[in-house]
Amino acid sequence: MANNAVVNMFKVKDLRKRLFFTLFILAVFRLGSVLTIPGIDATKLLQYFTNFASSAESAFASYMDFFAGGAFEKFSVLMLGVMPYISTQIILQLALVIFPSLKRIAQEEGGQQKVQAWTRVGTIFVCIIQALALTVYAKSVNQSVPGTIIFENKVYFNVIFILTVTTGSMITVWLGDQITAHGIGNGISMIIFAGIVARIPSAIWELIKLVQSGDINVVFVIVALALFIVILGFVVYEQQGERKIPVHYAKRVVGRKMYGGQSTYIPFKINPSGVIPIIFASAFLTFPLQIANSLAPNVTWLANLARWLSPTGIWYNVIEVLLIIFFAYFYTQVTLNPTEIAKNIRENGGSIPGIRTDKTEEYLQKVLNRLILPGSLFLAAIAVLPTVIQIVFKFPTSVSMLMGGTSLLILVGVDLDTMSQVEALLKMHHHDGLTKKGIKSRSL
Repeated sequence: MANNAVVNMFKVKDLRKRLFFTLFILAVFRLGSVLTIPGIDATKLLQYFTNFASSAESAFASYMDFFAGGAFEKFSVLMLGVMPYISTQIILQLALVIFPSLKRIAQEEGGQQKVQAWTRVGTIFVCIIQALALTVYAKSVNQSVPGTIIFENKVYFNVIFILTVTTGSMITVWLGDQITAHGIGNGISMIIFAGIVARIPSAIWELIKLVQSGDINVVFVIVALALFIVILGFVVYEQQGERKIPVHYAKRVVGRKMYGGQSTYIPFKINPSGVIPIIFASAFLTFPLQIANSLAPNVTWLANLARWLSPTGIWYNVIEVLLIIFFAYFYTQVTLNPTEIAKNIRENGGSIPGIRTDKTEEYLQKVLNRLILPGSLFLAAIAVLPTVIQIVFKFPTSVSMLMGGTSLLILVGVDLDTMSQVEALLKMHHHDGLTKKGIKSRSL
């Protein structure tokens, strides 16, 4: 009889240490998410979001909270989360493609360390810009509810606010790096995952109160729940599905040993870029949206831009769809370069059955293009789903965002990746995985 997989997870010392370390770091992150920035009265802040629950500012804060795990509305020291880091990563990845000299530096020995250093320095500048805009947002909150800002000296408040928020964001990135190095899963993704999970109880409670008050029909809730289960199944299938490209390696004699003579395959996922395009698109839009909403009270054209970029508006969703498709192609080309894959196959004496050796790159590119387009369109459809649910079923933002879009994809993607890593660690120590036969991808 196979041992219980959960028990096995705690039997393996290395895995047990990694699990507890990950939980500890996530607990530290959640603690930091409720620590209010010095100079902000938490009671007055709660009063503001209670009194202006239906305002555009509150809707904007609710949207930002899904990436910060509730830290944004609390004006927490971690209110920016990891989004400035992701925004900087996008800028640098684009720069490496546009400027060949930067790409050459990145490919040199120690080049990746240099890119990481540039990313962190760039993140600091992005944090300062966003924090400076948020000081204006905090002052507009103080105008609505006097006493929200305790300090009378505006310069002193601005300095404390910017230093605290910037430091908090960099600490969040550092916590993510610690999970990646010593814990389970990708640290940055786990931080975002924990923030989304932390919002689930409050969202469910909000939905229950709306049903009890009669603002939402219980039939709509049942229909939406059934729709959610169906969508969840499609998302899991899409995340696990893959196209297998067969590769045959000819026999080679090296010294006295013979190598090759075997057949294998290259696994291309249905959506090769995973959840990265939707995270990148959200981060790319979050930066101007935050600046526009924060400075809107003082700048007319930014107020118009904030309305134009409303997360429930048509233009925001159109731009998000286009960005998802763009980042799906961009990220796939960076991580799965057909030229490099074809080169490795040739150098190791391999070939794809039925494809001429000099046509390998062209064939791989053709297969990837056929996978990327439907995969990116599927991501785009899931991304706009919260807006549809919000308009059709009149659900609040906190609930609709959990039933589709970035939240759902991140929850499923991070969960599957983490399970796969746990599975691999268990099998290394000769234990059964989370399922009897492990997590198997569906081949197409």
